[in-house]
Amino acid sequence: MALLFTAVRVVLGLFFLFTGAVKLIEQISPELYLQMKSQFVQFADVFPLKEFGYKPEPDWYLEVVGWIEVVAGLLLAFGPQLLQEISNFVLTIIMIGSIYTLLALKESIAMCAPATVCLGLLLLLNIRGREEGRAKPKFE
Repeated sequence: MALLFTAVRVVLGLFFLFTGAVKLIEQISPELYLQMKSQFVQFADVFPLKEFGYKPEPDWYLEVVGWIEVVAGLLLAFGPQLLQEISNFVLTIIMIGSIYTLLALKESIAMCAPATVCLGLLLLLNIRGREEGRAKPKFE
């Protein structure tokens, strides 16, 4: 069972690494990059901190989210356990923000599905990690 969770963690980390890279590097998929750029204009309009007077510039917002996904995805897939847990937390926040944004834009359930599935897998990995932490003795 541990091998299954390791595989899920690595695949999910690589998925985030790829989705972040697509946000940063136009050459990977020019069409998808342009689509992301236009979506982030809409995402900036419903940014959660907008209520407090902060609205990010869309290109900057796209780049920051891309870098967070690249770094956190890499650490989730291949980092030491502590950094895996931190990256899991950071990616969980990103996915909650993504779901909030899509719901605020009144997008279809199908548009929310990828973020929801990723969030579910991140939470599953988090629960699994906590169970493993309790099962192992602190001192041997």
